[in-house]
Amino acid sequence: MASDKELADFLASVERRAFKQTIYAVRDTDASLDIVQDAMIRLAEKYGDKPAAELPLLFQRILQNVTLDYFRRQKVRNTWVTLFSSLAPDEDEFDLLATLEAESGAESGEAQLERAQVLNLIDAEIQKLPARQREAFLMRYWEDMDVAETAAAMGCSEGSVKTHCSRATHALALALKAKGISL
Repeated sequence: MASDKELADFLASVERRAFKQTIYAVRDTDASLDIVQDAMIRLAEKYGDKPAAELPLLFQRILQNVTLDYFRRQKVRNTWVTLFSSLAPDEDEFDLLATLEAESGAESGEAQLERAQVLNLIDAEIQKLPARQREAFLMRYWEDMDVAETAAAMGCSEGSVKTHCSRATHALALALKAKGISL
């Protein structure tokens, strides 16, 4: 059984990576924060009495399920919004460039700017990956999970995990090489 301290330490150690993984999936900061928080609460409430060694896989599965629940709720909400959108008057469209300009502060240093641009390109290419490839890639290389753990968390075979990771790394390498980035 995991003690309260072990559970708290585990949750503190995975919160940033879980947030990054979730933001890749849902592409919404506020929703990602809510999803990670819900997953942590579910783990603590329902599985806090499990051994500490089981917590990583349980948390990954819970995080996946909460993310899927989010997409299901969004689908229902979007259906209703679409049905009623014809009744609302047209409003000004959201201007992404204006938002980015307002949020970006003055960058100091050419190297810092270049690093930020490269990271943004990598993030963008990861987001373009198909969902299963992105999920396998993030678990294997971001979460440092081995093939067996990733397969258990994703509910698929180890061979599928290897295939998804291979395809993801090849797609990322090609896309980044086309943009002049060699890692």
